[in-house]
Amino acid sequence: MRYWASLLLLLTMFGCSRQEAAAPGSEDVTPAYGDTFIEASIGEPSTLLPVLASDSASSDINGLVYDGLLRYDKNLRLEGVMAKSWEISSDNLTITFHLRKGVKWHDGAPFTSADVLFTYRMYIDPKVPTSYAEDFKQVDKAEAPDPYTFRVTYRQPYAPALESWATAIHPKHLLEGRDVTKSPLGRAPVGTGPYRFIEWKPGEKLVLEANPDYYDGKPYIRRVVYRIIPDSSTQFLELQSGGLDFMGLTPIQFSTQTDTPAFRRGFNKYRYLAFSYSYLGYNLRKPLFQDVRVRRAIAHAIDKQELIDGVLLGLGKAATGPYKPDTWVYNPHVKTYPFDPARSRALLEEAGWRDADGDGVREKEGQKLAFTIVTNQGNDLRSKTAEILQRRLKEVGIDVQIRIVEWATFLKEFIFPGNFDATILGWTGGPEPDQYNIWHSSKTGPRELNFIHYKNAEVDALLERGRRTFDQAERKKIYDRFQEILAEEQPYTFLYVGEALPAVSRRFHGIEPAPAGITYNFIKWYVPAGEQKYAR
Repeated sequence: MRYWASLLLLLTMFGCSRQEAAAPGSEDVTPAYGDTFIEASIGEPSTLLPVLASDSASSDINGLVYDGLLRYDKNLRLEGVMAKSWEISSDNLTITFHLRKGVKWHDGAPFTSADVLFTYRMYIDPKVPTSYAEDFKQVDKAEAPDPYTFRVTYRQPYAPALESWATAIHPKHLLEGRDVTKSPLGRAPVGTGPYRFIEWKPGEKLVLEANPDYYDGKPYIRRVVYRIIPDSSTQFLELQSGGLDFMGLTPIQFSTQTDTPAFRRGFNKYRYLAFSYSYLGYNLRKPLFQDVRVRRAIAHAIDKQELIDGVLLGLGKAATGPYKPDTWVYNPHVKTYPFDPARSRALLEEAGWRDADGDGVREKEGQKLAFTIVTNQGNDLRSKTAEILQRRLKEVGIDVQIRIVEWATFLKEFIFPGNFDATILGWTGGPEPDQYNIWHSSKTGPRELNFIHYKNAEVDALLERGRRTFDQAERKKIYDRFQEILAEEQPYTFLYVGEALPAVSRRFHGIEPAPAGITYNFIKWYVPAGEQKYAR
């Protein structure tokens, strides 16, 4: 699962990249228009209106259909998209955006500052059930003084302000005065992005086509097809047979199953430490998990290196908090919980959980020490992680059941309503360290991101200070303390930071690995005329 915060809207998987094999003859080929790029999605998109979308399947597609005012470039610096330039006032309170002229929505209507102003108002509308309102609630005044100028003023300095305008802009002329939750755009979107929506066959595929009027030039690849394939093993078979052009490989697929001459002839592989982590999250409304000794005991019962070696095949690092190890904000000095079953048992004893009847499962006041881990179908890494955790926790007297659920059902019936004991999930983010939407105690409402219901007054204060502070050294101190508290309280057991392991058909050229990964320049990818596979 990707961040259900503003960073969800960034298509790129971030990290320093390296290519396992160079594309043959890439310096001698000529860019050409045409062909089709096919990838898979583990689940059906929930909606193709970004303001409502809260899942990775939707955000991947929305990232090609819609544009924001800004985006991150290949070196993780913000650059203009719908905004060609901007100025920030000396007091850091006002941003003035100068918009591109001549940009059109996919239906031909002109894009203007009225669309940006409408989008802002939509995000702060209490009747719109969005997970992303927080950034826009910081605004004191938003105005569109002319069709190509948009100005926004904040009540107080807000460090993530500029990045928040990477949010997708929505079409005023199609949404104003309507209930966005019932808009047909949820199934047939209209954006300004590099690709236009063509069709959606539920359970089968979703098709996009290159926007010939895109401000940055028509994309070379004519069509993008997302096939709905809810199982990663089936996806891999499709990749090998040529039914897919792109896939994020599992570690075993990357390390062994693709290490063949036939696969190397057909695909290039890349690897880089992702801006993401996996975690075991506890529903803190459940009495069992309200005792920090239980959460710490679970942490000591887990061998993270076993997970890295057994699940990731060494292609990752242990996670100790919500930031990946090679970033400026990462704190390497937080409390850690080395694999120590004896310490785990002692903590459980201290918390009153004992195996009085000798059946191997601890109990307290007649209640067994048991819970269920729920995770989503189609992610072998999470299911394998759950199995290893189940075995390790059994060794210290905890009975764990595993439930694997189809993605849309998982979100709708378990995560959104808080109907779970514990869950294995992951967040994907980016360079901005603000974690307000995930950890602040005010963000525990329906479809909001603090779905484990974590509440800590000092964390709230730190998150509020962090987003008001521009000096990186001061922000570092704030987020260091934030990580220390999470490590002490263990509302999540942070498990690992995996490497992104994409494989791309070798007929695609123009791929340039960078700190932003490989997909940041997708509209510049192409297939030489002589190598094109699909006429339409």
